[in-house]
Amino acid sequence: MDHTQVPTDPAEQPARVVTLTAGDFTLTVNPVDGSEIEPLRPGATAGRPAKRASADRGAREAAARPPVPPLPVGAAASGRLPLGRDEERERLVRLLARGRSVRLTGPAGSGRTTLLDAVAAECGNLAPDGVVRLSAYGHQQPGEVLHALYAAVHDTAGRPDRAELLARVREIGAIVLLDDLDMGGPALDELLRATPECAYLLAATPDTRAPSDDSHLEEVFLGGLARADCAALLEAGVGRALTDAETAWAEDLRFASEGLPLRFVQAAALLRQRDELNRRTDEDEDEEPGVFEERPRDAAFVPLPTLAEGAAPAELLASRVSESARAALRIACALGGELPHHAHLPALVGDTHADTAVGELLDCGLLTPVGTRYRLAAGVARQLDEAGYGDTAAEEARTAARHYAWWTGHTSVTPGRVAAEADAVLAALAGADVVAAVLLARTAAPAFAASLHWEAWERVLRSGAEAARKAGEVAEQAYFHHELGVLALCEGRLDRARAELEASIGLKGALADKRGTVAGRRALALVADREAAGVEVSPPLRLEPPVAASGGSAASAASGASSASSAPVAAKQSPALAAGSAPAPIAAAPASEAVTTVVPVVSPATARGAVPATLAEVFEDAFPLTPKPPRVERTPEPEPRPVPRGRRKTVLLAGAGAVTVAVLGTVVALAMGSSDPSTPPASGPGMSTTPTPPAVPGTSGNDPAPDPGASASASAAESGGPEEPSLTPSATPSSRTTPSRKPSSKPPTKPSSTPPTQDPTPPTPTETPTTTPPPTPTATPTEPPPANTPPGT
Repeated sequence: MDHTQVPTDPAEQPARVVTLTAGDFTLTVNPVDGSEIEPLRPGATAGRPAKRASADRGAREAAARPPVPPLPVGAAASGRLPLGRDEERERLVRLLARGRSVRLTGPAGSGRTTLLDAVAAECGNLAPDGVVRLSAYGHQQPGEVLHALYAAVHDTAGRPDRAELLARVREIGAIVLLDDLDMGGPALDELLRATPECAYLLAATPDTRAPSDDSHLEEVFLGGLARADCAALLEAGVGRALTDAETAWAEDLRFASEGLPLRFVQAAALLRQRDELNRRTDEDEDEEPGVFEERPRDAAFVPLPTLAEGAAPAELLASRVSESARAALRIACALGGELPHHAHLPALVGDTHADTAVGELLDCGLLTPVGTRYRLAAGVARQLDEAGYGDTAAEEARTAARHYAWWTGHTSVTPGRVAAEADAVLAALAGADVVAAVLLARTAAPAFAASLHWEAWERVLRSGAEAARKAGEVAEQAYFHHELGVLALCEGRLDRARAELEASIGLKGALADKRGTVAGRRALALVADREAAGVEVSPPLRLEPPVAASGGSAASAASGASSASSAPVAAKQSPALAAGSAPAPIAAAPASEAVTTVVPVVSPATARGAVPATLAEVFEDAFPLTPKPPRVERTPEPEPRPVPRGRRKTVLLAGAGAVTVAVLGTVVALAMGSSDPSTPPASGPGMSTTPTPPAVPGTSGNDPAPDPGASASASAAESGGPEEPSLTPSATPSSRTTPSRKPSSKPPTKPSSTPPTQDPTPPTPTETPTTTPPPTPTATPTEPPPANTPPGT
């Protein structure tokens, strides 16, 4: 006989390895070594997913509803009838039939979920894809809501990427009833724009963020019930007619609670408990209590609750339920209001009959359905916490975390069942100690990944990584970082994927985990491939490819990837780039696309010939990431401004007059010196003899030869300005003489020191010249020489 034992430890059981499609990747969820990801093989795509049939949608919707535990007779019907909501129900159905989206706003406890059930029953045939019931509790982003809508309508086992998801949900035509909406503004606008063929009925509380003005949503406010409706709801919950005292008490309660239906459901539970206690007292008042009975001997009549107890009835209601129900309330308070499935209560409470506590609490109005589970009703958690039910929260959370760690790791539990308990698992993870948190996150993360509940997958991975860091578990920390990198890669967040995978590879390298390091490097290689595929075709700076230097011109060498018209401009602005020293462009634009001419930015250093050698240096030089010290450049000297036309004419006339005076004085001196060759030169102190220059060819023998001073004056006239004539070193201004009118046969005894006049009169040819040097020219123009001036001057 075979005595093989069935392993009871989750670590000894076979691992649940699940392979699924996530966008362009094939994801293999491996709970032992970490998930493995690889590109989707060609031909592995299943094609367009088929839509679910109406029967399939109905079965899926029934499975998505919270379980219905056994309830007292008439309790479920009395507390869940939409009394007094006929007008709102007809208006909502009419708006949805027209294709309008409606936002139903009401305070907590106003009966929004009950009204949605009534509307869903009448809108089943209004849309091609029927009615889809979803819960948006805890969802701040529209991505998970769109994935839930896609999975509710299409029959698929994978998770599409964002592009495919938007393409598929755009074709869905359904009436979507979205309860517990927790988003608004741009997030809600994105949800509405992604599904233009759907009509939404959004149930939210008044404190939820309002939609934008362009959302085109109809607003319907759900207030309290009228007096007659409140009395009818209370009578339906109690199962009998109200007395006068109870009617007056109900009227006061309506005024205090503003007519919220939840308060009257709880008030009906209080009256039922009171009737049960009084009935037991009336039946047993004549009997003596037994020895083993816990009933007191003097049982008093239970009066009506006070108005304060009716407005906050959680403590009073909890005191009259069973011990298992009170233990379940303690667990719910420890988990932030989340109540585990009734199948978990016997293990958590320690009572085999604790599963009936859910029905007992639901009948009292202490629980409310949220999606596929139950939570504490609005205000109940605060009231129980004040009553002392949260004193053992740490112990209860630790117990729940260890229980869920065993349950989620069991091979008989499907990923769908784990996903249905996601909120309770996450609440237990948040309140547990680091050891229990690491164990729970390690077993729950693969189940969330396989169930395609990736929002819960990411939250449990982050909580597990933090708990592993605090506990010092390096191996578990490496696992959580690897899973976070794989999740980010599947969702297209490449920066986050690279950071998480590099952290995981570093930790696994420290542990010498070769298999885990190889898996991490494979995923990191996919990240690098995705980053390379996502590079822009046209970078900010487009450079021409290098051309071999074959003696061509700069413009022809610069032509390459750019257009022909941009090459001369680039060659003119940067000869270094035109000569072929720039690196090749990153990617060339397709031939069918029009290439926009972009002139590269040439810095002063590049213009002087210091051309960067690599593309990184080019980008750093053109677009510096760090501030560089300013370069001190020499500012070129400004060019002389052109003289205006009127002033130029005046300057030329003044220069011509000065030259004329200088030439005339030279001619007079030469003529007086050549007229009497026998006359000895004048001598005296401070005077020197000036030799007579040779005669100019082409003139008569008596014509004076040109003086070097005249040549200098002529050169100055050609250059555009007067030039000061040079004096002999031995001559001084005091030794200058003035030519006389009459010739004298005797040399002068004393030189005359009178300076020449401004308007000298030209002498006659018979006058005797002196050795006086030419006078200093002045800026005042003189009149032209007379007609008897010797020719050739």
